[in-house]
Amino acid sequence: MSLLVNQVTKEYPTRGPAPLTVLRGVNLQLERGEAVAIMGPSGSGKSTLLHILGTLDRPTRGTVTLEGINPFQLPESELAAFRNARIGFIFQDHHLLPQCSVLENVLIPTLVNRSTQPAETEAYARDLLARVGLAARLDHRPAELSGGERQRVAIARALVLKPILLLADEPTGNLDRSNAQAVGELLVQLQEQERNMLVVVTHSSELAKLFARRYDMNDGVLEARK
Repeated sequence: MSLLVNQVTKEYPTRGPAPLTVLRGVNLQLERGEAVAIMGPSGSGKSTLLHILGTLDRPTRGTVTLEGINPFQLPESELAAFRNARIGFIFQDHHLLPQCSVLENVLIPTLVNRSTQPAETEAYARDLLARVGLAARLDHRPAELSGGERQRVAIARALVLKPILLLADEPTGNLDRSNAQAVGELLVQLQEQERNMLVVVTHSSELAKLFARRYDMNDGVLEARK
């Protein structure tokens, strides 16, 4: 399996006698080229699961393996390199650096990756920006872009190191309906082109409809939508 989530549980300590359980025995399998959308109310555990898949948080119990590797068994320095090379993130807020140009923002993940070739990576970044419709905006700053354009930059940035796993947390949540639809379709199109794995968590039924595989998260339990 390219991504295997097995019986993942996440608990947080409380002042009371019992911990707060956010995830309850979550299972998920994904192969390269597959994409899923996860829906659920606020507080259901969607973002917690995404953070664990992205190695930003650790499960209390259960395992996560990506390309046969359990990242939580790696030393911290190797874990950071693993995350940088294999996982791309897209958030509700684009998190672009205001002082950097569009092209510079996309290239930021490459600054700590020693395996990349600068000329090849920049060429790929330019290609990605052309594919998201921003070829004419490479030197613009984020303040000169619309909300939809900023999120397109964030998508290109997430893809620049060709990650095997792409994670998106409410990627259209800050956009109007027209831009949300366009960005959602673009995200799916790029995932199909790049043949990576994509996990999207969202409140948007319109975004979820773009995915053949859909799951519901309720009270920390993940179930396939029938």
